[in-house]
Amino acid sequence: MERKIISVAAFMGMTAIVLGAFGAHALKKELSVEQLSSFETGVKYQMYHALFLLFLGQVSNLSEKVKKRVFQLVLFGVFFFSGSIYLLTTKAITGIDFRFIGIVTPIGGALLIVAWGVLFWYILKSKR
Repeated sequence: MERKIISVAAFMGMTAIVLGAFGAHALKKELSVEQLSSFETGVKYQMYHALFLLFLGQVSNLSEKVKKRVFQLVLFGVFFFSGSIYLLTTKAITGIDFRFIGIVTPIGGALLIVAWGVLFWYILKSKR
């Protein structure tokens, strides 16, 4: 499980950097300041959670079941939260109105909060 978590963390970190550079250079002329700021929020949360997964992969006092649960919450949370932000903010480029997926942004955020909460709970519960 650790290898899978760390591999996904590395991929998420790499793509966050690529998307951040894409936003800073290619999208700067295409998006409004507000849209670009929202896009950057998606990138930041993706990177924060890539680092979170690196940490999760290294924690030794959690069961595989807990790690898997937290991993899945983070994976779906980032996909819904950051992914929906990327789509919603790039309408000017794609020409596609993704407003209908706007509801998944807060769902993704909630999944990320739950992932941190589950980690917090099991760290408190674990024996030293």
